[in-house]
Amino acid sequence: MAPELARKLTLFDAAMIVVSGIIGSGIFINPYVVAERVGTPFLILAVWLAGGAIALAGAFVFAELATVVPRVGGQYAYFREAFGPLAGFLHGWSLLFIVQSGATAAVAVACADYAVRLIGLPAGAVTPLAVALLVALAFFHALGIKPGAILVNIITVGKTLAIGALVVGAFVVAGRSGITFTPLTPPGLGGAGLVSAFFAGMVPAMFSYGGWQNSCFVVEEIRDAERNLPRAILIGVAIVIAVYVSVNFAYVHVLGAKALATSHTPAADLAQAIFGPRGAQVVGGLIVVSTFGFLNLALMTAPRVYYAMAKDGLFFAAAAKVSPRTHAPVAAIMTQGIVAAAYALANTYERLLDFAVFADWIFFALAGVSLLVFRRTRPSAPRPFAAPLYPWIPLLFIAFGVGIVVNLFITQARSALVGSAILAVGVPVFLAWRRLRVK
Repeated sequence: MAPELARKLTLFDAAMIVVSGIIGSGIFINPYVVAERVGTPFLILAVWLAGGAIALAGAFVFAELATVVPRVGGQYAYFREAFGPLAGFLHGWSLLFIVQSGATAAVAVACADYAVRLIGLPAGAVTPLAVALLVALAFFHALGIKPGAILVNIITVGKTLAIGALVVGAFVVAGRSGITFTPLTPPGLGGAGLVSAFFAGMVPAMFSYGGWQNSCFVVEEIRDAERNLPRAILIGVAIVIAVYVSVNFAYVHVLGAKALATSHTPAADLAQAIFGPRGAQVVGGLIVVSTFGFLNLALMTAPRVYYAMAKDGLFFAAAAKVSPRTHAPVAAIMTQGIVAAAYALANTYERLLDFAVFADWIFFALAGVSLLVFRRTRPSAPRPFAAPLYPWIPLLFIAFGVGIVVNLFITQARSALVGSAILAVGVPVFLAWRRLRVK
Protein backbone atom coordinates (compact mmCIF):
# COMPACT_ATOMS: atom_id res chain seq x y z
CA MET A 1 0.00 0.00 0.00
CA ALA A 2 1.30 3.48 -0.91
CA PRO A 3 2.42 5.61 2.05
CA GLU A 4 0.05 8.39 3.11
CA LEU A 5 0.17 11.55 5.19
CA ALA A 6 0.52 10.92 8.94
CA ARG A 7 -1.45 12.61 11.73
CA LYS A 8 1.35 14.05 13.84
CA LEU A 9 0.12 17.58 14.65
CA THR A 10 -1.47 18.48 17.98
CA LEU A 11 -3.97 21.23 18.85
CA PHE A 12 -1.06 23.45 19.90
CA ASP A 13 0.78 22.81 16.62
CA ALA A 14 -2.32 23.71 14.61
CA ALA A 15 -2.96 26.90 16.62
CA MET A 16 0.65 28.02 16.12
CA ILE A 17 0.28 27.41 12.37
CA VAL A 18 -2.65 29.84 12.39
CA VAL A 19 -0.73 32.48 14.38
CA SER A 20 2.44 32.10 12.32
CA GLY A 21 0.46 32.29 9.07
CA ILE A 22 -0.96 35.68 10.08
CA ILE A 23 1.80 37.44 12.04
CA GLY A 24 4.46 38.14 9.42
CA SER A 25 6.01 41.46 8.48
CA GLY A 26 2.71 43.35 7.98
CA ILE A 27 2.18 44.39 11.60
CA PHE A 28 5.63 46.02 11.64
CA ILE A 29 4.92 48.16 8.56
CA ASN A 30 1.24 48.42 7.59
CA PRO A 31 0.04 50.43 10.64
CA TYR A 32 1.57 53.58 9.15
CA VAL A 33 -0.51 53.08 5.96
CA VAL A 34 -3.68 52.75 8.04
CA ALA A 35 -2.80 55.89 10.03
CA GLU A 36 -2.03 57.78 6.82
CA ARG A 37 -5.44 56.93 5.36
CA VAL A 38 -7.72 57.52 8.36
CA GLY A 39 -5.86 60.18 10.34
CA THR A 40 -7.16 60.08 13.93
CA PRO A 41 -6.37 57.78 16.86
CA PHE A 42 -10.04 56.75 17.10
CA LEU A 43 -10.24 55.69 13.45
CA ILE A 44 -6.84 53.97 13.53
CA LEU A 45 -7.92 51.78 16.43
CA ALA A 46 -11.41 51.33 14.96
CA VAL A 47 -9.91 49.97 11.72
CA TRP A 48 -7.83 47.36 13.57
CA LEU A 49 -10.80 46.37 15.75
CA ALA A 50 -13.04 46.09 12.68
CA GLY A 51 -10.33 44.08 10.93
CA GLY A 52 -10.27 41.76 13.91
CA ALA A 53 -14.04 41.31 13.63
CA ILE A 54 -13.72 40.38 9.93
CA ALA A 55 -10.86 38.00 10.76
CA LEU A 56 -13.05 36.39 13.42
CA ALA A 57 -15.88 36.02 10.89
CA GLY A 58 -13.39 34.32 8.57
CA ALA A 59 -12.29 32.06 11.41
CA PHE A 60 -15.92 31.02 12.02
CA VAL A 61 -16.39 30.27 8.30
CA PHE A 62 -13.22 28.20 7.99
CA ALA A 63 -13.77 26.45 11.32
CA GLU A 64 -17.10 25.06 10.09
CA LEU A 65 -15.76 24.24 6.62
CA ALA A 66 -12.93 22.28 8.24
CA THR A 67 -15.48 19.99 9.93
CA VAL A 68 -17.80 19.55 6.92
CA VAL A 69 -14.96 18.80 4.46
CA PRO A 70 -11.96 17.68 6.55
CA ARG A 71 -9.79 17.00 3.51
CA VAL A 72 -6.18 17.86 2.71
CA GLY A 73 -5.81 21.07 0.70
CA GLY A 74 -8.35 23.13 2.64
CA GLN A 75 -9.95 25.62 0.25
CA TYR A 76 -9.09 23.43 -2.75
CA ALA A 77 -11.20 20.64 -1.25
CA TYR A 78 -14.04 22.99 -0.28
CA PHE A 79 -14.30 24.42 -3.80
CA ARG A 80 -13.97 21.02 -5.45
CA GLU A 81 -16.85 19.65 -3.37
CA ALA A 82 -19.06 22.76 -3.58
CA PHE A 83 -18.54 23.94 -7.17
CA GLY A 84 -16.64 21.21 -9.02
CA PRO A 85 -13.01 20.54 -9.94
CA LEU A 86 -12.48 23.70 -12.02
CA ALA A 87 -12.99 26.01 -9.02
CA GLY A 88 -10.63 23.89 -6.92
CA PHE A 89 -8.01 23.86 -9.69
CA LEU A 90 -8.16 27.64 -10.12
CA HIS A 91 -7.51 28.07 -6.40
CA GLY A 92 -4.43 25.85 -6.60
CA TRP A 93 -3.36 27.59 -9.82
CA SER A 94 -3.58 31.03 -8.20
CA LEU A 95 -1.81 29.75 -5.09
CA LEU A 96 1.17 28.47 -7.08
CA PHE A 97 1.45 31.29 -9.62
CA ILE A 98 0.14 34.34 -7.73
CA VAL A 99 -0.59 34.24 -4.03
CA GLN A 100 1.76 31.84 -2.29
CA SER A 101 4.80 31.94 -4.54
CA GLY A 102 4.72 35.71 -5.03
CA ALA A 103 4.24 36.46 -1.34
CA THR A 104 6.80 33.84 -0.30
CA ALA A 105 9.42 35.25 -2.69
CA ALA A 106 8.81 38.79 -1.48
CA VAL A 107 9.02 37.80 2.18
CA ALA A 108 12.19 35.80 1.49
CA VAL A 109 13.84 38.89 -0.01
CA ALA A 110 12.63 41.05 2.90
CA CYS A 111 14.03 38.51 5.37
CA ALA A 112 17.35 38.37 3.52
CA ASP A 113 17.49 42.17 3.26
CA TYR A 114 17.16 42.65 7.02
CA ALA A 115 19.55 39.76 7.73
CA VAL A 116 22.21 41.20 5.39
CA ARG A 117 21.97 44.58 7.11
CA LEU A 118 22.24 43.06 10.59
CA ILE A 119 25.17 40.83 9.66
CA GLY A 120 26.94 43.51 7.60
CA LEU A 121 27.06 41.65 4.28
CA PRO A 122 27.09 43.50 0.91
CA ALA A 123 23.70 44.37 -0.65
CA GLY A 124 24.41 41.96 -3.52
CA ALA A 125 24.01 39.06 -1.09
CA VAL A 126 20.26 39.66 -0.62
CA THR A 127 18.92 37.70 -3.61
CA PRO A 128 21.29 34.71 -3.25
CA LEU A 129 20.48 34.51 0.46
CA ALA A 130 16.73 34.65 -0.27
CA VAL A 131 17.02 31.81 -2.79
CA ALA A 132 19.21 29.80 -0.42
CA LEU A 133 16.65 30.19 2.39
CA LEU A 134 13.83 28.90 0.17
CA VAL A 135 15.79 25.93 -1.13
CA ALA A 136 17.06 25.02 2.35
CA LEU A 137 13.54 25.17 3.82
CA ALA A 138 12.19 23.01 1.01
CA PHE A 139 14.75 20.31 1.86
CA PHE A 140 14.02 20.76 5.57
CA HIS A 141 10.29 20.18 5.11
CA ALA A 142 10.99 17.08 3.04
CA LEU A 143 12.04 15.58 6.39
CA GLY A 144 8.39 15.50 7.49
CA ILE A 145 5.75 17.79 8.94
CA LYS A 146 6.64 17.42 12.63
CA PRO A 147 10.13 19.02 12.47
CA GLY A 148 8.62 21.94 10.58
CA ALA A 149 5.82 22.24 13.15
CA ILE A 150 8.33 22.30 16.01
CA LEU A 151 10.20 25.13 14.28
CA VAL A 152 6.89 26.96 13.73
CA ASN A 153 6.10 26.61 17.44
CA ILE A 154 9.47 27.94 18.58
CA ILE A 155 9.46 30.91 16.21
CA THR A 156 5.81 31.79 16.80
CA VAL A 157 6.05 31.70 20.59
CA GLY A 158 9.30 33.70 20.45
CA LYS A 159 8.06 36.46 18.16
CA THR A 160 4.73 36.74 19.99
CA LEU A 161 6.52 37.17 23.32
CA ALA A 162 8.87 39.73 21.76
CA ILE A 163 5.93 41.74 20.41
CA GLY A 164 4.30 41.47 23.84
CA ALA A 165 7.46 42.91 25.39
CA LEU A 166 7.28 45.88 23.00
CA VAL A 167 3.68 46.51 24.03
CA VAL A 168 4.40 46.29 27.75
CA GLY A 169 7.48 48.50 27.33
CA ALA A 170 5.42 51.07 25.45
CA PHE A 171 3.03 51.57 28.35
CA VAL A 172 5.75 51.43 31.02
CA VAL A 173 8.22 53.82 29.41
CA ALA A 174 6.09 56.35 27.55
CA GLY A 175 4.98 59.51 29.29
CA ARG A 176 2.21 61.55 27.71
CA SER A 177 -0.12 59.33 25.68
CA GLY A 178 -0.99 59.97 22.04
CA ILE A 179 -4.35 58.23 22.49
CA THR A 180 -7.09 60.83 22.28
CA PHE A 181 -10.62 60.74 20.95
CA THR A 182 -10.90 64.43 20.05
CA PRO A 183 -11.52 64.74 17.22
CA LEU A 184 -13.03 61.36 16.36
CA THR A 185 -12.66 61.99 12.63
CA PRO A 186 -10.41 64.31 10.58
CA PRO A 187 -11.84 67.85 10.27
CA GLY A 188 -13.92 68.29 7.12
CA LEU A 189 -14.12 64.56 6.39
CA GLY A 190 -17.57 63.04 6.64
CA GLY A 191 -20.26 61.10 4.83
CA ALA A 192 -19.10 59.10 1.80
CA GLY A 193 -15.55 60.46 2.13
CA LEU A 194 -15.28 59.14 5.67
CA VAL A 195 -16.60 55.71 4.65
CA SER A 196 -14.17 55.60 1.71
CA ALA A 197 -11.22 56.53 3.95
CA PHE A 198 -12.22 53.88 6.50
CA PHE A 199 -12.37 51.12 3.89
CA ALA A 200 -9.11 52.32 2.35
CA GLY A 201 -7.56 51.83 5.79
CA MET A 202 -9.11 48.36 6.05
CA VAL A 203 -7.17 47.05 3.02
CA PRO A 204 -3.67 47.10 4.61
CA ALA A 205 -5.16 45.95 7.91
CA MET A 206 -6.82 42.92 6.30
CA PHE A 207 -3.61 42.14 4.41
CA SER A 208 -1.99 41.86 7.84
CA TYR A 209 -4.85 39.77 9.26
CA GLY A 210 -4.91 37.24 6.38
CA GLY A 211 -3.62 33.71 6.83
CA TRP A 212 -6.10 31.87 9.09
CA GLN A 213 -6.67 29.28 6.32
CA ASN A 214 -3.17 27.77 6.50
CA SER A 215 -4.01 25.12 9.08
CA CYS A 216 -6.84 23.83 6.84
CA PHE A 217 -4.24 22.81 4.23
CA VAL A 218 -2.79 20.21 6.63
CA VAL A 219 -6.06 18.93 8.12
CA GLU A 220 -5.23 15.28 7.35
CA GLU A 221 -2.06 15.59 9.43
CA ILE A 222 -3.82 16.91 12.56
CA ARG A 223 -4.86 14.49 15.29
CA ASP A 224 -8.63 14.43 15.93
CA ALA A 225 -8.93 17.14 13.28
CA GLU A 226 -12.73 17.51 13.39
CA ARG A 227 -12.40 18.60 17.01
CA ASN A 228 -8.96 20.21 17.14
CA LEU A 229 -8.84 22.19 13.88
CA PRO A 230 -11.84 24.48 14.56
CA ARG A 231 -10.50 25.13 18.05
CA ALA A 232 -7.03 25.88 16.64
CA ILE A 233 -8.43 28.36 14.11
CA LEU A 234 -10.43 30.23 16.73
CA ILE A 235 -7.63 30.19 19.34
CA GLY A 236 -5.06 31.33 16.77
CA VAL A 237 -7.19 34.18 15.42
CA ALA A 238 -8.07 35.32 18.96
CA ILE A 239 -4.34 35.50 19.81
CA VAL A 240 -3.64 37.51 16.65
CA ILE A 241 -6.47 39.97 17.31
CA ALA A 242 -5.16 40.55 20.83
CA VAL A 243 -1.62 41.07 19.52
CA TYR A 244 -2.59 43.38 16.64
CA VAL A 245 -4.97 45.57 18.63
CA SER A 246 -2.55 45.92 21.56
CA VAL A 247 0.38 46.72 19.24
CA ASN A 248 -1.60 49.46 17.53
CA PHE A 249 -2.65 50.87 20.89
CA ALA A 250 1.09 50.95 21.71
CA TYR A 251 1.95 52.68 18.39
CA VAL A 252 -0.66 55.39 18.94
CA HIS A 253 0.16 55.70 22.65
CA VAL A 254 3.88 56.33 22.08
CA LEU A 255 4.07 57.88 18.61
CA GLY A 256 0.70 59.58 18.23
CA ALA A 257 -1.45 59.49 15.09
CA LYS A 258 0.50 62.11 13.11
CA ALA A 259 3.94 60.62 13.75
CA LEU A 260 2.61 57.11 13.05
CA ALA A 261 1.24 58.25 9.68
CA THR A 262 4.64 59.64 8.62
CA SER A 263 6.77 56.75 9.89
CA HIS A 264 7.48 53.99 7.38
CA THR A 265 9.12 52.00 10.18
CA PRO A 266 6.68 52.34 13.11
CA ALA A 267 7.95 49.26 14.95
CA ALA A 268 11.53 50.53 14.80
CA ASP A 269 10.44 53.96 16.04
CA LEU A 270 8.49 52.35 18.88
CA ALA A 271 11.45 50.17 19.84
CA GLN A 272 13.81 53.16 19.73
CA ALA A 273 11.53 55.07 22.09
CA ILE A 274 11.62 52.11 24.48
CA PHE A 275 15.15 50.74 24.11
CA GLY A 276 17.04 53.77 22.79
CA PRO A 277 19.36 53.79 19.73
CA ARG A 278 19.57 49.99 19.65
CA GLY A 279 15.80 49.77 19.17
CA ALA A 280 16.01 49.60 15.38
CA GLN A 281 18.40 46.65 15.61
CA VAL A 282 16.04 44.90 18.01
CA VAL A 283 13.15 45.28 15.54
CA GLY A 284 15.38 44.29 12.63
CA GLY A 285 16.13 41.02 14.39
CA LEU A 286 12.44 40.55 15.21
CA ILE A 287 11.47 41.07 11.56
CA VAL A 288 14.09 38.53 10.44
CA VAL A 289 12.64 35.98 12.87
CA SER A 290 9.04 36.79 11.92
CA THR A 291 9.59 36.67 8.16
CA PHE A 292 11.63 33.47 8.46
CA GLY A 293 8.71 31.99 10.40
CA PHE A 294 6.37 32.86 7.52
CA LEU A 295 8.73 31.23 5.00
CA ASN A 296 8.92 28.11 7.12
CA LEU A 297 5.12 27.91 7.25
CA ALA A 298 4.66 28.65 3.53
CA LEU A 299 6.92 25.75 2.54
CA MET A 300 5.08 23.47 4.98
CA THR A 301 1.39 24.13 4.26
CA ALA A 302 0.75 25.22 0.65
CA PRO A 303 2.39 22.12 -0.94
CA ARG A 304 -0.45 20.06 0.55
CA VAL A 305 -2.76 21.79 -1.95
CA TYR A 306 -0.64 20.64 -4.90
CA TYR A 307 -0.54 17.16 -3.33
CA ALA A 308 -4.37 17.11 -3.21
CA MET A 309 -4.59 18.34 -6.81
CA ALA A 310 -2.19 15.62 -7.97
CA LYS A 311 -4.25 12.97 -6.14
CA ASP A 312 -7.21 14.15 -8.25
CA GLY A 313 -5.18 14.01 -11.48
CA LEU A 314 -4.97 17.80 -11.81
CA PHE A 315 -1.23 18.18 -11.22
CA PHE A 316 1.92 16.18 -11.89
CA ALA A 317 1.52 12.64 -10.54
CA ALA A 318 4.84 12.87 -8.70
CA ALA A 319 3.36 15.55 -6.44
CA ALA A 320 0.88 12.98 -5.10
CA LYS A 321 3.65 10.67 -3.87
CA VAL A 322 4.47 10.60 -0.15
CA SER A 323 7.87 9.59 1.19
CA PRO A 324 7.59 6.22 2.97
CA ARG A 325 10.14 7.40 5.54
CA THR A 326 8.96 10.95 6.34
CA HIS A 327 5.32 10.82 5.16
CA ALA A 328 5.88 14.14 3.39
CA PRO A 329 4.83 15.02 -0.20
CA VAL A 330 8.42 15.75 -1.23
CA ALA A 331 7.79 16.63 -4.90
CA ALA A 332 4.99 19.05 -3.97
CA ILE A 333 7.23 20.76 -1.40
CA MET A 334 10.09 21.04 -3.88
CA THR A 335 7.72 22.50 -6.49
CA GLN A 336 6.70 25.30 -4.14
CA GLY A 337 10.31 25.97 -3.14
CA ILE A 338 11.57 26.07 -6.74
CA VAL A 339 8.79 28.35 -8.06
CA ALA A 340 9.16 30.78 -5.15
CA ALA A 341 12.97 30.77 -5.56
CA ALA A 342 12.58 31.47 -9.29
CA TYR A 343 10.38 34.49 -8.53
CA ALA A 344 12.90 35.76 -6.00
CA LEU A 345 15.74 35.23 -8.47
CA ALA A 346 13.91 36.86 -11.38
CA ASN A 347 12.67 39.80 -9.29
CA THR A 348 9.08 39.36 -10.51
CA TYR A 349 7.67 39.05 -6.99
CA GLU A 350 6.95 42.77 -6.58
CA ARG A 351 4.51 42.76 -9.50
CA LEU A 352 2.92 39.56 -8.26
CA LEU A 353 2.31 41.02 -4.82
CA ASP A 354 0.13 43.74 -6.36
CA PHE A 355 -2.50 41.18 -7.32
CA ALA A 356 -1.87 38.61 -4.59
CA VAL A 357 -4.46 40.36 -2.39
CA PHE A 358 -6.86 40.45 -5.34
CA ALA A 359 -6.68 36.68 -5.92
CA ASP A 360 -6.64 35.87 -2.21
CA TRP A 361 -9.89 37.69 -1.48
CA ILE A 362 -11.69 36.21 -4.47
CA PHE A 363 -11.19 32.81 -2.90
CA PHE A 364 -11.87 33.99 0.65
CA ALA A 365 -15.27 35.28 -0.52
CA LEU A 366 -15.81 32.00 -2.39
CA ALA A 367 -15.12 30.11 0.85
CA GLY A 368 -18.03 31.98 2.43
CA VAL A 369 -20.22 31.03 -0.54
CA SER A 370 -19.17 27.38 -0.22
CA LEU A 371 -20.35 27.39 3.41
CA LEU A 372 -23.80 28.55 2.23
CA VAL A 373 -23.76 25.77 -0.38
CA PHE A 374 -22.86 23.06 2.15
CA ARG A 375 -25.59 24.20 4.55
CA ARG A 376 -28.05 23.54 1.72
CA THR A 377 -26.53 20.42 0.12
CA ARG A 378 -25.20 18.74 3.29
CA PRO A 379 -27.64 19.76 6.01
CA SER A 380 -27.09 16.56 8.00
CA ALA A 381 -23.27 16.51 7.77
CA PRO A 382 -21.51 16.32 11.15
CA ARG A 383 -20.70 19.82 12.39
CA PRO A 384 -18.72 19.66 15.65
CA PHE A 385 -18.44 23.41 15.15
CA ALA A 386 -21.12 25.46 13.38
CA ALA A 387 -20.61 29.14 12.52
CA PRO A 388 -22.75 31.27 14.87
CA LEU A 389 -25.35 33.78 13.67
CA TYR A 390 -25.80 31.91 10.40
CA PRO A 391 -26.25 33.15 7.67
CA TRP A 392 -25.12 36.63 8.74
CA ILE A 393 -21.51 35.71 9.55
CA PRO A 394 -20.71 34.14 6.15
CA LEU A 395 -22.71 36.86 4.35
CA LEU A 396 -20.67 39.55 6.11
CA PHE A 397 -17.46 37.78 5.15
CA ILE A 398 -18.59 37.38 1.53
CA ALA A 399 -19.65 41.03 1.29
CA PHE A 400 -16.33 42.23 2.64
CA GLY A 401 -14.40 40.02 0.21
CA VAL A 402 -16.45 41.24 -2.74
CA GLY A 403 -15.91 44.81 -1.57
CA ILE A 404 -12.13 44.41 -1.52
CA VAL A 405 -12.09 42.84 -5.00
CA VAL A 406 -14.36 45.52 -6.51
CA ASN A 407 -12.36 48.28 -4.80
CA LEU A 408 -9.14 46.90 -6.32
CA PHE A 409 -10.69 47.13 -9.80
CA ILE A 410 -11.31 50.82 -9.03
CA THR A 411 -8.07 51.75 -7.26
CA GLN A 412 -5.59 49.26 -8.80
CA ALA A 413 -7.22 48.38 -12.11
CA ARG A 414 -4.02 47.13 -13.76
CA SER A 415 -3.23 44.70 -10.97
CA ALA A 416 -6.83 43.45 -10.88
CA LEU A 417 -6.87 42.93 -14.65
CA VAL A 418 -3.52 41.11 -14.67
CA GLY A 419 -4.69 38.91 -11.80
CA SER A 420 -7.91 38.19 -13.69
CA ALA A 421 -5.89 37.27 -16.79
CA ILE A 422 -3.74 34.79 -14.85
CA LEU A 423 -6.88 33.18 -13.42
CA ALA A 424 -8.45 33.08 -16.90
CA VAL A 425 -5.39 31.30 -18.32
CA GLY A 426 -5.99 28.60 -15.72
CA VAL A 427 -9.27 27.58 -17.42
CA PRO A 428 -7.77 26.24 -20.69
CA VAL A 429 -4.89 24.73 -18.68
CA PHE A 430 -7.45 22.85 -16.56
CA LEU A 431 -9.31 21.61 -19.65
CA ALA A 432 -6.07 20.51 -21.34
CA TRP A 433 -4.86 18.78 -18.17
CA ARG A 434 -8.07 16.81 -17.81
CA ARG A 435 -7.89 15.80 -21.45
CA LEU A 436 -4.27 14.74 -21.43
CA ARG A 437 -4.10 13.46 -17.84
CA VAL A 438 -0.41 14.41 -17.55
CA LYS A 439 1.52 11.76 -15.62
